[in-house]
Order: sequence, then structure tokens, then C-alpha cells
Amino acid sequence: MTIRLLLADDQQMVRSAFRMILDSQPDMRVVAEAADGAAAVEAARALRPDVCVLDIRMPELDGLEATRLLAGPDISDPLNVLIATTFDLDEYVYTALRNGACGFLLKDGSPALLVEAVRAAAAGNSLISPSVTVRLLAHMALQPTRTSGRSGGTPGGLIDPLTQRELDVVRLVARGRTNEELAAELYVTVATIKTHLANVQRKLAVRNRVEVAAWAWENGICSAE
Repeated sequence: MTIRLLLADDQQMVRSAFRMILDSQPDMRVVAEAADGAAAVEAARALRPDVCVLDIRMPELDGLEATRLLAGPDISDPLNVLIATTFDLDEYVYTALRNGACGFLLKDGSPALLVEAVRAAAAGNSLISPSVTVRLLAHMALQPTRTSGRSGGTPGGLIDPLTQRELDVVRLVARGRTNEELAAELYVTVATIKTHLANVQRKLAVRNRVEVAAWAWENGICSAE
């Protein structure tokens, strides 16, 4: 299947570079571009692309608010949003993911990382730029526990508690491991990992592995290294 993409950035040069990288992939096609956040939201709602690649600092409506309108917790049929930006400020990363983004990349990353992140987003997974992952998760660990949108708020408060193996999976997801790395470390198949993750997401009432990681850090399942 072809992954349909929307690109939103106020710099034409950036949009052109991203289009060239992504359109060169046999399974990807850019179907729309936008130079501001308001136009991005309008186009995304009309076209419903598989992945929206948004900058943060845009006129009319910034990428963080656009993300909330397209993928936020109150959206019944959210789109997959990938943030690609020059700025990796903690507040931007945290807000973007809280607003529903399923990935966060820096523009100075490699083209291969952009392509990988788009494929992950289209598949309902997530990818965060390695340079911000550990700092992001440590930041999450310092936040007061939130119960909004999550089941129970504490590990013991879940109606359907996680099994020990599911907790093992959660800990490694919170450390940024891929499914393949999870399978290798836990000596199981990738299919088994996917089953565990599906069960975890159901029990926690979250939509992707970014929210699984957030839950783990907020509830003390992991501690910052």
C-alpha cells in the first residue's frame, strides 16, 4: 500500500527537500503541502492522509496546536502526526506527544530516519529522534502523575493489571527499544511482542507506544538513568 503524506512547513526549501526524500520511496507519495498550520489542518481533514509531517513554528497556527486538532485525546478519529522540527526544547517535545504526535524528529537527522519515522507512524507505531529520547523520558518522570486518559493512574489502580511479562515489555518500550530489540532481549518472537503491546495498550487505554512509555515514566515503572 502507498503511504499518503501531507507536509506542512513554512519554508518552501524544507518542504521540497522532504518531498524529494519521501516521494523517492516506492511506498510513499506526498499528496498535499501547506505553508501554515491552519492550512495544514484544513487539508488534513479533507484528504485524511496516512501521515501528517508538521513543523512546530508556523504562521496562523503552530504545529503543536495543529497536532492537537488532528490527533489530540479528544479527537475521535485521530490522524498520524509526525513532528519534524529544528527545535528540540523539552516543552515542545512533551507538548507535541501529549497532543497526540506519534513521533518527533529533528530536521538535521538523516533522510533514512525520516523515512523510518514515516513508516512507523503509518503503521501506528512511533519513533522519537534518539538525541531527545532519554531527556524526554527523564522529563516525563519528573511530572506529577496524570490520570486523564489513562486507566487508574498508578500500576496498582488498573482494573486489569499488567502481567510481569507485560511490565518487562513496558520497561523496555520506555527505554526506546524497537520490537526487534524487545524480542531479542526477552527471547521471544516479534509476533509475541506485538501481542504483548496490544494487550498493554488495551489495559492502559492508550493509543501507541509513546503513551505506553509516558505511562511507565509517570508511574515509576522506570527511573531516569
